[in-house]
Amino acid sequence: MRVLLFVAALLMPAIAWLSQRGVFGPTNGEVSDRYPTLLVAEGYAFSIWGLIFLADLALSVYQLVKAERLPKDFIGIRPRIVAGFILTAIWMPIFSNGLFWLALLVIWLGAAALAAAAIGAHRIGSAHDRRYRVWIVWPLCLHAGWLSLAAFLNTAQVVVAYELLPTYAQLPWSLALFAGLAAWLLTVNRKLDGRAPYALAAVWGLIGVAIAQSSNAIDGAAAAVWVAGALAVVLTAQTVWIKRQRRRDAPAGRTRT
Repeated sequence: MRVLLFVAALLMPAIAWLSQRGVFGPTNGEVSDRYPTLLVAEGYAFSIWGLIFLADLALSVYQLVKAERLPKDFIGIRPRIVAGFILTAIWMPIFSNGLFWLALLVIWLGAAALAAAAIGAHRIGSAHDRRYRVWIVWPLCLHAGWLSLAAFLNTAQVVVAYELLPTYAQLPWSLALFAGLAAWLLTVNRKLDGRAPYALAAVWGLIGVAIAQSSNAIDGAAAAVWVAGALAVVLTAQTVWIKRQRRRDAPAGRTRT
């Protein structure tokens, strides 16, 4: 399973590179532009994938060569990580080929797998050394944070692609998606005890949504700017509050990052 995790980590940037060169069809960005929504993020925000892939590769190498440093229970976390990585990789060609229902299923399964992996890795390693947190927990939190947002963005695009709800009046159902996103982010962030990489990835994406909607001509875009911005503030505030609570509750002389 250690080797499979390493291969899965390599698979993601490899498929992303091929996807950006049109090997599987239109790029994900080109497909996304066909279905404008109130939850889409500015293009620059997706550059975070480079950092995510690099962090995931570092995680895969660390768990491969430093297995003796890992908590014994980490063995049970590996299948979730592998599943999350593989689902992330295969989503790209599936989405490029317009298989939107399948893509939606894949991204939600990936988001759930990586959120579970991040929470599990955090819990079993809460008393472990800093290297474990940096090389294992932080990459998982970063990936889970972005994919949490991406799953809702993808949901909005499927709604528009199949006209499941009014595309000329997107604000009502977009607000419902924002509410679901808020519940998901705040719940997972709390279970992770406010691990900064999770919140940072999500906040990065929410700022990207706010910037994209500031120039969007769709009715309700101005409201989406404020909602995305407000959620970014609330998630940041929750993270800071959790950090303070942990420092206050920690035994004297012992704090964790």
